[in-house]
Amino acid sequence: MGYALSTTVNQPFEPVLYAARSALVEEGFGVLTEIDLAATLKAKLDVDIPAQVILGACRPPLAYAAVQAEPSIGLLLPCNVVVRAIDDTTTMVEAMDPEVMVTMTGNENLAPVAADARERLTAALAALTA
Repeated sequence: MGYALSTTVNQPFEPVLYAARSALVEEGFGVLTEIDLAATLKAKLDVDIPAQVILGACRPPLAYAAVQAEPSIGLLLPCNVVVRAIDDTTTMVEAMDPEVMVTMTGNENLAPVAADARERLTAALAALTA
């Protein structure tokens, strides 16, 4: 089993980052955290990598249902969505497949939550190439 849902968008990084935030909101997620990995690595290690931002997306009803089913699930939250430049005109957007929560925990009570989150994340990714 893979661990990521992904799409490649034939657009530059900045517009795709903006569109990814919007697509997540359209699917009921809020972006709780945003980590500019490229800027952080430049500041801390003075190394350069292509533009890459990690968005920590959360849909509170799903997070609540997940915590009810598996109290330690916070270790796997929020849903990370990574937007990264491949080159000047191509951007990859990836999200951790929520089904991984079920596999990692062995808790089948998480299956409906994971399925809902997966459906919403898949729709958000699809909106980027529509």
